[in-house]
Amino acid sequence: MRTPFIAGNWKMNLSDNETVEFIKDISHKFENRNNIEIAICPPFTSLKSALDIIEEEMIKNESFKIMVGAQNMYFKESGAYTGEVSPGMLKSIGIKYVIIGHSERRELFGETDESVNNKIKAAFKHKIKPILCVGESLKIREEGNAVSHTLNQIKKDLQGISKEEAGSLTIAYEPIWAIGTGKNATPQDANEMCKAIRDQIKEIYGKEISENLTIQYGGSVKPSNIKELMAMPDIDGALVGGASIKVDDFLAIINY
Repeated sequence: MRTPFIAGNWKMNLSDNETVEFIKDISHKFENRNNIEIAICPPFTSLKSALDIIEEEMIKNESFKIMVGAQNMYFKESGAYTGEVSPGMLKSIGIKYVIIGHSERRELFGETDESVNNKIKAAFKHKIKPILCVGESLKIREEGNAVSHTLNQIKKDLQGISKEEAGSLTIAYEPIWAIGTGKNATPQDANEMCKAIRDQIKEIYGKEISENLTIQYGGSVKPSNIKELMAMPDIDGALVGGASIKVDDFLAIINY
């Protein structure tokens, strides 16, 4: 039985002080009626404060439990890489997850499947769980190549990743045309792609890994569509963007 996993990608939003206030606010209103796994991924500048305030709030509210992930990392251990953060640095402060290969990283900052693959290997080396993002542009979808494009990303991104490592992987299907646009794939379209992803993982790693793989949907996820998405058999959670920095919206998504 796969445990649903909701993760909030805050992108370049919320200062350090705003992060602390957000977490305090969500803790006071927190319910996890679905008994799911939850993570937030603040900017680098807020990671340590997020970890610290969550620890404080957990003492006050025993039911409050949220993991913290990073939005990106570099694959090198250290060196002359101005502006980058290493996996060891993330691990040293207690980071559990890292988003890798988000479409905004690929589209705006030129990340390739090769660099994504290197980052996934580095994350596993440091026992950080990757959330691998894959998905197609509107042009690719209209040309009828959405599935082949997305599965090709997965094959390249997971090159050299062992079966054991793949067992702790999360894959987030994010159609690029639905990110931050207010558009979203229908639950049926999203599930079709998530099933294709699961079948591809089965081909690479076998039935057991594929059946236990957590596959999220991301792309304008909000309280009004989360219930339908989570009702789909191959969608195990969501990677939430804009709605994850609004306390009431994020709580409504958690309690879909």
